[in-house]
Amino acid sequence: MVQHVSTVAFEGIEARSVDVQVQVAPGLPAFTIVGLPDKAVSEAKERVRAALIASGLALPARRITVNLAPADLPKEGSHYDLPIALGLMAAIGAIPHDALSGFTVLGELGLDGSIAPVAGVLPAAIGANARGEGLICPGACGAEAAWASPEMEIIATSSLIQLANHFRGTQVLTRPQPKIRGPEDSLLDLADIKGQESAKRALEVAAGGGHNLLMVGPPGAGKSMLAARLPSILPPLSPQELLEVSMIASVAGEIADGALTSRRPFRSPHHSASMPALVGGGLRARPGEISLAHHGVLFLDEFPEFQPQVLDSLRQPTETGEVAIARANRRVTYPARYMLVAAMNPCRCGRASEPGFACKRGAVARCVADYQNRLSGPLLDRIDLHIEVPAVSAADLMLPAPSEGSSKVAARVARARDIKAARYGALNLPHIRTNAQANGLVLEEIARPDSSGLALLREAADLMRFSARGYHRVLRVGRTLADLDGADGVGRIHIAEALSYRALVDEIRHAA
Repeated sequence: MVQHVSTVAFEGIEARSVDVQVQVAPGLPAFTIVGLPDKAVSEAKERVRAALIASGLALPARRITVNLAPADLPKEGSHYDLPIALGLMAAIGAIPHDALSGFTVLGELGLDGSIAPVAGVLPAAIGANARGEGLICPGACGAEAAWASPEMEIIATSSLIQLANHFRGTQVLTRPQPKIRGPEDSLLDLADIKGQESAKRALEVAAGGGHNLLMVGPPGAGKSMLAARLPSILPPLSPQELLEVSMIASVAGEIADGALTSRRPFRSPHHSASMPALVGGGLRARPGEISLAHHGVLFLDEFPEFQPQVLDSLRQPTETGEVAIARANRRVTYPARYMLVAAMNPCRCGRASEPGFACKRGAVARCVADYQNRLSGPLLDRIDLHIEVPAVSAADLMLPAPSEGSSKVAARVARARDIKAARYGALNLPHIRTNAQANGLVLEEIARPDSSGLALLREAADLMRFSARGYHRVLRVGRTLADLDGADGVGRIHIAEALSYRALVDEIRHAA
């Protein structure tokens, strides 16, 4: 007789159903796992054997074969331990043979019979609910699984003995309840920054429309401080966004204690990060930093210090909002709709903007050109806002703290996003969540400037040699500025401010 247990294999954030088939047959004692298992799955037999012995059960001296179907789908990870163990327990009569019917099972076993948390419980629970099944998972992941549906049956336990007692009816395991992480008390605030009013305005514009931002300034000007406070003015995640972000975090194993959070992600990888670390990949095609920053902020400090090929790998995801990782035996797609915020010095020594500074490396203009030439033109063209962040003087630091903090700015950002949501809802375009995502005919309809603004834009496009992408990005920023002002149309003043955020990229191109 073959015992069947349902589990999952992950392809990106999608959980594909896998049938674990366990057979205990006469023959020489052996324990074999087939069905394209990786090293972690192949080693499951040793963990299962030890966990069953610790739980008071012994494997029969017979030939045990475990098949993971479909056999042509690669199986990776340690979450196959629990379904294999439960399949064996049902096959030898330790639990009722029909106890696992209608359940998806995943979990890692310890040698003492404990059940350790695994990655991917949330997408596994959502997939099980879609198939009309319940879920058996580690106790530490129960709160995470409970977010899938309030109606589905979830059994979350910390040991094999508890699970066996539950199936025998001698112990009742209560259904876990969803948890959400509370607000952080130490949230950074824009009121901490003295001066830099133009940079704060650029942060507000970026938050209002979901625009990419590049800050150029000398060391110590406050670029990293500004970027770190951007999440404090962003609105909380909507329920749909929360689900998307949490599924990526679950697959990556970054949900602590099963508690989700409505705060938008903020990822800040070091400039030594490799391409797989940033865009995703590796042996198991895991999500990278750009996917973990989905619906949040990806902050790249020391922008030109990243490897040029790593930076250029961001060009397609920044435009499309997703990243496709292709391997010889699979192709995985992860969502990657993030706000790119980058910071850089004007040159390698960082003092090119100081009056009268003479660089030891040669002419200041050449030092600036050599440093900024590490950034490709197509990548810079995908950044909507380019601002210069000057050094803060000691006199600025002696001034009183600013009266306007993150809460007031966040209120204006929320109003602008509400206007945007109503506009795209009326156009039957709910999938467009920020002005930065609008393009084509939609953008021309919602962001067409008035006559004076159109004349200014035409003149600037000829003078600054805008590409088609650059032209559309000015329109998007202009639409966001109008939303922040509560204006129905895009006027000349909005186009003028939007053009001011493109002037610096023109200087960088000429320097390079």
